[in-house]
Amino acid sequence: MLFWFGHALAVAIGVSLGLLGGGGSILAVPILVYVMGVPGKAAIALSLMVVGVASVVGAVPHYLQGNVNLRTALLFSPTAMAGSYLGARLAALPVVTPQFQLLGFTAMMFVAAFLMIRKPETPDRPGGAHPYWQIGLEGLGVGALTGFVGIGGGFMVIPALVLLGNTPMKEAVGTSLVIIALKSATGVLGYLGTVPIDGGLALTFTGAAVLGMGFGVGLSWVVPAKSLEKSFGYFVLAVATFLLIQNLRGAA
Repeated sequence: MLFWFGHALAVAIGVSLGLLGGGGSILAVPILVYVMGVPGKAAIALSLMVVGVASVVGAVPHYLQGNVNLRTALLFSPTAMAGSYLGARLAALPVVTPQFQLLGFTAMMFVAAFLMIRKPETPDRPGGAHPYWQIGLEGLGVGALTGFVGIGGGFMVIPALVLLGNTPMKEAVGTSLVIIALKSATGVLGYLGTVPIDGGLALTFTGAAVLGMGFGVGLSWVVPAKSLEKSFGYFVLAVATFLLIQNLRGAA
């Protein structure tokens, strides 16, 4: 029963990515750990694989709609990919315990929830010159978080693209999926050979997330993401509180 319930929740991961351009990893890690019973480090590695593949699938219709800025993605991605790989290699060290990683993940969930709930309206901005060093530095930081705690970082990538890259909001959502896919791929490479990954579960869980991605992208054409982001932020806050309690109980 938990197997099917977990895969139903995986559909929600895809819906979140397709509709909001982020939030997939925030859902994936708790589902894999507490519903599917996957150990912490393996869950983080597996979540990167799931979210990365789903993001590739979701980026295609956004690209066909003209909502992917490949130039911006290429500016942001190299440092993000480097940070993701280094973060994953650091996380794979024996001294970094699964509990420490999950606590770090929980802390980032609280940050994400705060940004979603309290973030001021971000107007679309016309295209303009890109501040390369700022975009690269942001990419490095977001990438390191991706590799170390399994956060895809869409909730940080999108504001960075809008505020630093002068990217319109709809374009930022599509572009963020390309960036998430690339840095998730390098994050997975950083875990290979050090963390066991269940290939069968990776295949079925990813398939469910891809199915949800289709629904999410379809909804994004008719439902304004901004109207849902605050509600999703409160949901993330509730999940983060649950994870914090579980981690503190485990440490007791």
